[in-house]
Amino acid sequence: MRLVIGLGNPGEEYAATRHNVAWRVLDELERRWKGEDNSVAGVYGARRVRIQGVGVELLRPRTFMNLSGDALSRWFHEYEDEGADDLLVVVDDIYLSVGTLRLRERGSSGGHRGLESVEAVLGGSDYARLRIGVGAAESAAGMKEHVLGVFGSEEEPIIESVVQRAADAVECWATEGIVSAMNRFNRRVGKEVPES
Repeated sequence: MRLVIGLGNPGEEYAATRHNVAWRVLDELERRWKGEDNSVAGVYGARRVRIQGVGVELLRPRTFMNLSGDALSRWFHEYEDEGADDLLVVVDDIYLSVGTLRLRERGSSGGHRGLESVEAVLGGSDYARLRIGVGAAESAAGMKEHVLGVFGSEEEPIIESVVQRAADAVECWATEGIVSAMNRFNRRVGKEVPES
């Protein structure tokens, strides 16, 4: 079985934020593939789906972004006999412009606390990741407000499009592998959003 973990924050107040764009991708995959609920209350939300015959677990940590690894660790404990054949982490990225998708086989956390938490559990950075551009903050001091803010009206149509493409990319990763997914999906969606 393949495991897709979407990083974000639990709670209605965070649902539409930049930091939760990965959960929008999981929402789309669940809409497409339905599946069965495998959640553990207070730790993670999970749905087991079959994407074109391939078993995939869609995992949402309920532990807040900086503790995402705790939920992953619990999932590994719950399914230690089954395990994950492959792992893909879906995450927001402030270093990519709005509408950009970037798939990689491995890499650094880039200072993203959610990825750092995942890497602490995995013991390294050797896992695939799908980064979704959410645009940069105007200053380092405004970073928290930026990622916990919502997309602007001019950005939202681009995000809606990129969420669809990101879901397509996850399906490609699950059925064809990371190299095929990188070749098909590592490009920008929509028009350039003007800088403020």
